[in-house]
Amino acid sequence: MNVSDPASAAEPGPRTGPRVTVVVLTRNHVRQTIDTVARLTALPERPYVIVADNGSTDSTVGLLASLFPQVRIVQALGDLGMAGFNRAISLAPTEYVACCDDSTWFAPGALARAALLLDEHPQVAVLNARVVGDDEREIHPACLMLHATSPAADEPPGPTLAGYMAGACIVRTAVFRALGGYETRLSHGGAEELAALDLLAAGHAIVYCEQALAHREPLYRGFTRAQHCALARNAAWVAWMRLPMRDALAATAHALAVFARQRSLGPAGFALLRGVFWTLGRRRRVPAHVVQLTRQVRRAERQVRAGIPAVAEKYDRAGQRAW
Repeated sequence: MNVSDPASAAEPGPRTGPRVTVVVLTRNHVRQTIDTVARLTALPERPYVIVADNGSTDSTVGLLASLFPQVRIVQALGDLGMAGFNRAISLAPTEYVACCDDSTWFAPGALARAALLLDEHPQVAVLNARVVGDDEREIHPACLMLHATSPAADEPPGPTLAGYMAGACIVRTAVFRALGGYETRLSHGGAEELAALDLLAAGHAIVYCEQALAHREPLYRGFTRAQHCALARNAAWVAWMRLPMRDALAATAHALAVFARQRSLGPAGFALLRGVFWTLGRRRRVPAHVVQLTRQVRRAERQVRAGIPAVAEKYDRAGQRAW
Protein backbone atom coordinates (compact mmCIF):
# COMPACT_ATOMS: atom_id res chain seq x y z
CA MET A 1 0.00 0.00 0.00
CA ASN A 2 1.49 3.35 -1.06
CA VAL A 3 0.80 6.52 0.90
CA SER A 4 1.29 10.03 -0.44
CA ASP A 5 1.73 12.33 2.58
CA PRO A 6 2.15 16.04 1.79
CA ALA A 7 3.73 18.16 4.50
CA SER A 8 0.57 20.26 4.65
CA ALA A 9 -1.27 17.27 6.15
CA ALA A 10 0.98 17.14 9.23
CA GLU A 11 -0.38 16.57 12.72
CA PRO A 12 -2.18 19.70 13.95
CA GLY A 13 -2.36 21.02 17.50
CA PRO A 14 -5.19 19.80 19.72
CA ARG A 15 -7.74 22.49 18.76
CA THR A 16 -5.89 24.78 16.37
CA GLY A 17 -6.74 22.94 13.16
CA PRO A 18 -9.85 21.41 11.63
CA ARG A 19 -12.06 19.29 13.87
CA VAL A 20 -12.91 16.74 11.19
CA THR A 21 -11.05 14.76 8.54
CA VAL A 22 -13.03 13.68 5.47
CA VAL A 23 -12.13 10.32 3.92
CA VAL A 24 -13.31 9.79 0.34
CA LEU A 25 -13.43 6.20 -0.94
CA THR A 26 -13.04 5.80 -4.69
CA ARG A 27 -12.07 3.47 -7.51
CA ASN A 28 -11.90 4.43 -11.20
CA HIS A 29 -14.31 7.38 -10.93
CA VAL A 30 -11.98 10.19 -11.84
CA ARG A 31 -14.56 12.86 -12.76
CA GLN A 32 -16.73 12.24 -9.72
CA THR A 33 -13.72 12.13 -7.40
CA ILE A 34 -12.31 15.42 -8.70
CA ASP A 35 -15.71 17.12 -8.32
CA THR A 36 -16.24 15.73 -4.81
CA VAL A 37 -12.76 16.65 -3.56
CA ALA A 38 -13.15 20.16 -5.00
CA ARG A 39 -16.37 20.61 -3.03
CA LEU A 40 -14.84 19.25 0.17
CA THR A 41 -11.68 21.36 0.04
CA ALA A 42 -13.86 24.46 -0.45
CA LEU A 43 -15.88 23.88 2.74
CA PRO A 44 -15.70 26.67 5.33
CA GLU A 45 -14.56 24.14 7.97
CA ARG A 46 -11.43 23.52 5.88
CA PRO A 47 -11.32 19.82 6.81
CA TYR A 48 -8.34 17.62 6.19
CA VAL A 49 -9.16 15.45 3.17
CA ILE A 50 -7.83 11.95 2.60
CA VAL A 51 -8.67 10.03 -0.56
CA ALA A 52 -8.69 6.26 -0.11
CA ASP A 53 -8.12 4.93 -3.61
CA ASN A 54 -9.01 1.27 -4.12
CA GLY A 55 -6.48 0.53 -6.84
CA SER A 56 -7.78 2.82 -9.58
CA THR A 57 -6.42 2.05 -13.02
CA ASP A 58 -7.57 5.34 -14.56
CA SER A 59 -6.06 8.82 -14.01
CA THR A 60 -7.67 9.38 -10.59
CA VAL A 61 -4.51 9.37 -8.48
CA GLY A 62 -2.37 11.42 -10.85
CA LEU A 63 -4.97 14.14 -11.34
CA LEU A 64 -5.74 14.36 -7.64
CA ALA A 65 -2.06 14.76 -6.78
CA SER A 66 -1.71 17.48 -9.42
CA LEU A 67 -4.89 19.44 -8.66
CA PHE A 68 -5.00 19.05 -4.87
CA PRO A 69 -1.46 18.87 -3.43
CA GLN A 70 -2.90 19.49 0.07
CA VAL A 71 -4.91 16.26 -0.08
CA ARG A 72 -3.42 13.06 1.28
CA ILE A 73 -3.81 10.02 -0.98
CA VAL A 74 -3.82 6.47 0.36
CA GLN A 75 -3.46 4.14 -2.60
CA ALA A 76 -4.20 0.43 -2.30
CA LEU A 77 -2.91 -2.08 -4.82
CA GLY A 78 -6.37 -3.53 -5.45
CA ASP A 79 -10.06 -3.18 -4.70
CA LEU A 80 -10.43 -3.44 -0.93
CA GLY A 81 -14.10 -2.47 -0.95
CA MET A 82 -15.26 -0.93 2.33
CA ALA A 83 -11.98 -1.96 3.98
CA GLY A 84 -10.36 0.79 1.93
CA PHE A 85 -11.50 3.15 4.68
CA ASN A 86 -9.35 1.41 7.28
CA ARG A 87 -5.88 2.66 6.39
CA ALA A 88 -7.11 6.18 5.63
CA ILE A 89 -8.94 6.52 8.96
CA SER A 90 -5.86 5.22 10.79
CA LEU A 91 -3.98 8.24 9.39
CA ALA A 92 -6.61 10.86 10.29
CA PRO A 93 -5.13 13.52 12.61
CA THR A 94 -8.51 14.62 14.01
CA GLU A 95 -10.90 13.38 16.69
CA TYR A 96 -13.70 12.85 14.16
CA VAL A 97 -13.75 11.42 10.63
CA ALA A 98 -16.46 11.95 8.03
CA CYS A 99 -16.68 9.07 5.55
CA CYS A 100 -18.12 9.32 2.06
CA ASP A 101 -17.76 7.81 -1.38
CA ASP A 102 -16.76 9.71 -4.51
CA SER A 103 -20.34 10.73 -5.35
CA THR A 104 -21.18 12.13 -1.89
CA TRP A 105 -20.08 15.39 -0.28
CA PHE A 106 -20.97 17.25 2.91
CA ALA A 107 -22.80 20.57 2.91
CA PRO A 108 -21.15 23.74 4.26
CA GLY A 109 -21.45 23.81 8.04
CA ALA A 110 -22.51 20.15 8.34
CA LEU A 111 -19.14 18.95 9.66
CA ALA A 112 -18.95 21.73 12.26
CA ARG A 113 -22.45 20.90 13.50
CA ALA A 114 -21.61 17.19 13.61
CA ALA A 115 -18.46 17.86 15.67
CA LEU A 116 -20.42 19.94 18.19
CA LEU A 117 -23.08 17.23 18.51
CA LEU A 118 -20.46 14.55 19.08
CA ASP A 119 -18.81 16.81 21.69
CA GLU A 120 -22.14 17.11 23.51
CA HIS A 121 -23.04 13.41 23.28
CA PRO A 122 -19.99 11.30 24.14
CA GLN A 123 -22.01 8.06 24.03
CA VAL A 124 -22.61 8.52 20.29
CA ALA A 125 -19.97 6.84 18.12
CA VAL A 126 -21.54 7.36 14.68
CA LEU A 127 -23.75 10.05 13.17
CA ASN A 128 -25.53 8.92 10.02
CA ALA A 129 -25.89 11.93 7.73
CA ARG A 130 -29.11 13.01 6.05
CA VAL A 131 -28.35 12.47 2.37
CA VAL A 132 -30.20 14.47 -0.28
CA GLY A 133 -29.96 15.26 -3.96
CA ASP A 134 -28.57 18.50 -5.36
CA ASP A 135 -31.79 20.44 -4.76
CA GLU A 136 -32.25 19.05 -1.21
CA ARG A 137 -35.79 17.95 -2.07
CA GLU A 138 -35.27 14.23 -2.54
CA ILE A 139 -33.95 12.36 0.49
CA HIS A 140 -31.87 9.29 -0.21
CA PRO A 141 -34.14 6.22 0.17
CA ALA A 142 -31.69 4.56 2.56
CA CYS A 143 -32.13 7.53 4.91
CA LEU A 144 -35.89 7.21 4.63
CA MET A 145 -35.61 3.55 5.54
CA LEU A 146 -33.28 4.20 8.48
CA HIS A 147 -35.56 6.90 9.86
CA ALA A 148 -38.72 4.84 9.33
CA THR A 149 -37.31 1.81 11.09
CA SER A 150 -35.61 3.60 13.98
CA PRO A 151 -36.79 2.08 17.26
CA ALA A 152 -36.32 5.33 19.22
CA ALA A 153 -38.12 8.68 19.12
CA ASP A 154 -36.54 11.77 17.63
CA GLU A 155 -34.39 13.16 20.43
CA PRO A 156 -31.13 15.13 20.26
CA PRO A 157 -28.96 14.47 18.41
CA GLY A 158 -31.36 12.15 16.54
CA PRO A 159 -33.20 8.81 16.55
CA THR A 160 -31.20 5.76 17.59
CA LEU A 161 -30.25 3.35 14.80
CA ALA A 162 -29.13 -0.27 14.59
CA GLY A 163 -27.00 0.39 11.49
CA TYR A 164 -25.63 3.19 9.34
CA MET A 165 -24.51 4.14 5.85
CA ALA A 166 -20.73 3.66 5.74
CA GLY A 167 -20.50 6.11 2.82
CA ALA A 168 -22.31 8.97 4.58
CA CYS A 169 -21.41 9.15 8.25
CA ILE A 170 -19.25 10.88 10.85
CA VAL A 171 -17.42 8.61 13.31
CA ARG A 172 -15.23 8.98 16.35
CA THR A 173 -11.74 8.17 15.13
CA ALA A 174 -10.58 6.47 18.34
CA VAL A 175 -13.68 4.26 18.47
CA PHE A 176 -13.27 3.13 14.86
CA ARG A 177 -9.61 2.32 15.45
CA ALA A 178 -10.42 0.38 18.62
CA LEU A 179 -12.99 -1.57 16.60
CA GLY A 180 -10.23 -2.68 14.25
CA GLY A 181 -11.82 -1.18 11.14
CA TYR A 182 -13.99 -3.01 8.64
CA GLU A 183 -13.64 -6.76 8.21
CA THR A 184 -11.85 -7.31 4.89
CA ARG A 185 -13.75 -10.51 4.08
CA LEU A 186 -17.03 -8.55 4.26
CA SER A 187 -15.73 -5.45 2.54
CA HIS A 188 -18.07 -5.78 -0.45
CA GLY A 189 -21.20 -6.08 1.67
CA GLY A 190 -21.91 -6.50 5.37
CA ALA A 191 -18.80 -4.88 6.87
CA GLU A 192 -20.73 -1.94 8.29
CA GLU A 193 -23.39 -4.30 9.71
CA LEU A 194 -20.75 -6.18 11.69
CA ALA A 195 -19.20 -2.89 12.79
CA ALA A 196 -22.59 -1.57 13.93
CA LEU A 197 -23.26 -4.67 16.03
CA ASP A 198 -19.84 -4.42 17.66
CA LEU A 199 -20.29 -0.71 18.37
CA LEU A 200 -23.67 -1.29 19.99
CA ALA A 201 -22.34 -4.24 21.98
CA ALA A 202 -19.54 -2.01 23.32
CA GLY A 203 -22.12 0.46 24.65
CA HIS A 204 -21.88 3.09 21.92
CA ALA A 205 -24.82 4.64 20.12
CA ILE A 206 -25.53 5.21 16.42
CA VAL A 207 -27.94 8.00 15.53
CA TYR A 208 -29.53 9.53 12.46
CA CYS A 209 -28.65 13.23 12.35
CA GLU A 210 -30.72 15.66 10.27
CA GLN A 211 -28.18 18.44 10.89
CA ALA A 212 -25.35 16.47 9.28
CA LEU A 213 -26.38 17.19 5.70
CA ALA A 214 -24.72 15.51 2.74
CA HIS A 215 -25.43 15.60 -0.99
CA ARG A 216 -25.21 12.70 -3.38
CA GLU A 217 -25.38 12.26 -7.11
CA PRO A 218 -28.28 9.98 -8.16
CA LEU A 219 -26.40 6.80 -9.00
CA TYR A 220 -29.08 4.17 -8.53
CA ARG A 221 -27.96 1.02 -10.28
CA GLY A 222 -29.32 -2.47 -10.12
CA PHE A 223 -27.24 -5.19 -8.52
CA THR A 224 -25.69 -7.96 -10.53
CA ARG A 225 -26.53 -11.56 -9.71
CA ALA A 226 -23.18 -11.97 -7.96
CA GLN A 227 -23.75 -8.85 -5.85
CA HIS A 228 -27.19 -10.00 -4.72
CA CYS A 229 -25.72 -13.33 -3.66
CA ALA A 230 -22.69 -11.80 -1.95
CA LEU A 231 -24.83 -9.43 0.12
CA ALA A 232 -27.14 -12.22 1.26
CA ARG A 233 -24.20 -14.54 2.02
CA ASN A 234 -22.36 -11.89 4.02
CA ALA A 235 -25.50 -11.03 5.99
CA ALA A 236 -25.75 -14.68 7.00
CA TRP A 237 -22.08 -14.71 8.00
CA VAL A 238 -22.59 -11.61 10.17
CA ALA A 239 -25.57 -13.27 11.85
CA TRP A 240 -23.55 -16.41 12.57
CA MET A 241 -20.75 -14.30 14.04
CA ARG A 242 -22.86 -12.12 16.34
CA LEU A 243 -26.54 -13.09 16.65
CA PRO A 244 -28.45 -15.94 18.35
CA MET A 245 -29.05 -19.21 16.53
CA ARG A 246 -32.63 -18.23 15.65
CA ASP A 247 -31.45 -15.11 13.83
CA ALA A 248 -28.54 -16.90 12.16
CA LEU A 249 -30.86 -19.58 10.80
CA ALA A 250 -33.29 -16.92 9.54
CA ALA A 251 -30.49 -15.08 7.76
CA THR A 252 -29.25 -18.34 6.24
CA ALA A 253 -32.74 -19.23 5.00
CA HIS A 254 -33.03 -15.78 3.45
CA ALA A 255 -29.65 -16.19 1.76
CA LEU A 256 -30.65 -19.54 0.27
CA ALA A 257 -33.87 -18.00 -1.03
CA VAL A 258 -31.88 -15.21 -2.68
CA PHE A 259 -29.48 -17.73 -4.24
CA ALA A 260 -32.43 -19.66 -5.65
CA ARG A 261 -34.03 -16.51 -7.10
CA GLN A 262 -30.71 -15.59 -8.68
CA ARG A 263 -30.35 -19.13 -10.10
CA SER A 264 -27.06 -19.55 -8.27
CA LEU A 265 -28.02 -21.90 -5.45
CA GLY A 266 -25.15 -24.32 -6.02
CA PRO A 267 -22.15 -21.97 -6.34
CA ALA A 268 -23.43 -19.37 -3.87
CA GLY A 269 -24.53 -22.03 -1.41
CA PHE A 270 -21.10 -23.64 -1.54
CA ALA A 271 -19.45 -20.24 -0.95
CA LEU A 272 -21.72 -19.70 2.07
CA LEU A 273 -20.81 -23.12 3.46
CA ARG A 274 -17.09 -22.52 2.98
CA GLY A 275 -17.29 -19.55 5.33
CA VAL A 276 -19.02 -21.39 8.16
CA PHE A 277 -15.84 -22.40 10.02
CA TRP A 278 -14.44 -18.89 9.55
CA THR A 279 -17.56 -17.31 11.06
CA LEU A 280 -17.82 -19.78 13.95
CA GLY A 281 -14.20 -19.09 14.85
CA ARG A 282 -15.14 -15.41 15.20
CA ARG A 283 -18.46 -15.93 16.92
CA ARG A 284 -19.08 -13.50 19.77
CA ARG A 285 -22.76 -13.09 20.56
CA VAL A 286 -23.88 -9.53 21.21
CA PRO A 287 -25.84 -8.61 24.38
CA ALA A 288 -29.59 -9.20 24.58
CA HIS A 289 -30.48 -5.53 24.21
CA VAL A 290 -28.61 -5.37 20.89
CA VAL A 291 -30.39 -8.50 19.66
CA GLN A 292 -33.72 -6.95 20.60
CA LEU A 293 -32.81 -3.76 18.76
CA THR A 294 -31.93 -5.62 15.55
CA ARG A 295 -35.16 -7.61 15.71
CA GLN A 296 -37.19 -4.43 16.15
CA VAL A 297 -35.53 -2.95 13.10
CA ARG A 298 -36.14 -6.05 10.97
CA ARG A 299 -39.83 -6.06 11.91
CA ALA A 300 -40.07 -2.37 11.05
CA GLU A 301 -38.35 -2.96 7.70
CA ARG A 302 -40.87 -5.65 6.80
CA GLN A 303 -43.70 -3.26 7.67
CA VAL A 304 -42.18 -0.48 5.57
CA ARG A 305 -41.71 -2.82 2.62
CA ALA A 306 -45.32 -3.93 2.88
CA GLY A 307 -46.73 -0.45 3.41
CA ILE A 308 -44.48 1.68 1.20
CA PRO A 309 -43.25 -0.56 -1.63
CA ALA A 310 -41.96 2.39 -3.69
CA VAL A 311 -39.59 3.45 -0.92
CA ALA A 312 -38.48 -0.15 -0.38
CA GLU A 313 -37.72 -0.54 -4.10
CA LYS A 314 -35.66 2.65 -4.20
CA TYR A 315 -33.90 1.55 -1.03
CA ASP A 316 -32.78 -1.67 -2.64
CA ARG A 317 -31.67 0.11 -5.80
CA ALA A 318 -29.66 2.55 -3.71
CA GLY A 319 -27.36 -0.24 -2.61
CA GLN A 320 -28.88 -1.16 0.76
CA ARG A 321 -30.11 -4.50 1.98
CA ALA A 322 -32.14 -5.80 4.87
CA TRP A 323 -32.95 -9.37 5.82
